[in-house]
Amino acid sequence: MDRDCRILESSTSAYLPSPHDGIGIGIIQMSQIVVNASFVSKRPTGLSIYTRNVVPYLSDLQPIVLTPEAIAPHDAHPQVPPTMTPDQGSRGHARRLVWTQTRLLEIYRQSKAPLLFTPVPEAPLFAQCRYVATVHDLIPLRFPKRWSPLTPYFRHYVPAVLRQAQHIVCNSHTTARDVCDRFSIPAQRLTPIPLACDTDHFRFLDLPTQPYFLYIGRYDPYKNLGRVVAALGAMPRSLACELWIAGSPDDRYQPALQQQAEELGVGDRLRWLDYVPYDHLPVLLNQAIALVFPSLWEGFGLPVLEAMACGTPVITSNLSSLPEVAGDAALLVDPYDTGAIAQSMQAMVSDDQMRSQLRQAGLARAQLFSWERTGAATQAILRDCLEHLA
Repeated sequence: MDRDCRILESSTSAYLPSPHDGIGIGIIQMSQIVVNASFVSKRPTGLSIYTRNVVPYLSDLQPIVLTPEAIAPHDAHPQVPPTMTPDQGSRGHARRLVWTQTRLLEIYRQSKAPLLFTPVPEAPLFAQCRYVATVHDLIPLRFPKRWSPLTPYFRHYVPAVLRQAQHIVCNSHTTARDVCDRFSIPAQRLTPIPLACDTDHFRFLDLPTQPYFLYIGRYDPYKNLGRVVAALGAMPRSLACELWIAGSPDDRYQPALQQQAEELGVGDRLRWLDYVPYDHLPVLLNQAIALVFPSLWEGFGLPVLEAMACGTPVITSNLSSLPEVAGDAALLVDPYDTGAIAQSMQAMVSDDQMRSQLRQAGLARAQLFSWERTGAATQAILRDCLEHLA
């Protein structure tokens, strides 16, 4: 495929112009694409949120959506077992990779559809399967964990998938550059298409601010939560603010974070919220002093966009894709500088005018992103590939 998709520097310039029912095996020959959504889970995080929001905009391609969970207007597909999602951890991941190389390939061949779309970098290898894949980040290569199964997965399987793809969608310019640099894949085979959030759901509710900072996400070290806890400890206790942490418990990291908080004398100012359902996030965001999200690296950073759409001020990192998302509508800090994080948090408490300015800037910034635009751009890539395969 010979299309000009250079990796541009503007965070919004990569967008392309904006412009079914689940079907059984008996009529799948009508479909133009098969969609591998086998990883979509009951408790959606980034990958599932992306897939649930993009797939509805592919309906013109009459897709066969292979999913264990319904994605409106598509029902759960009977040939996709619900035991392959991130909810099942490493075992679910392993089951899905075996299914991808076997059953997914069979369904794709039976469908006679010319193209597979996989919203994660997983596809049948060495099997004459034509596909477009989305890659969200290469964080396990940037921050490898000893003995983690994700390390060989990203070192060997993912680059093989991407090299055989007809085209690659990336959720940011940062991720596209990573793919080019690490896997020597030509830039013309990559298109950055930013993610989005539902601004009807994530919106300004004009609720009174409560005395807490909010963090949303996992506890992995690259998320930098330890420095956020340290920054809270460096703030004057007279400010009387808390840190609320929204994310599924993780026994690998949570005990050390709790111990750190106790040693700093802020153990009573941390509130562990567990996984927060999607419906509850807007109120939680609206009432926070600010979202604190100084991650060391992100492929996109959905919590930043969701917070801005709620009018919630944001403190985030000046590294990776986060400046692409936040623009000038957030406080960007060096995520390795605990003092800078603490100063930004203190400013959020004491400077009402700055918070008001960030609220307005964030609301305006969030309007630049929409799932309709992301879905239309994705459909345009798939149509382009179908034309070249015809």
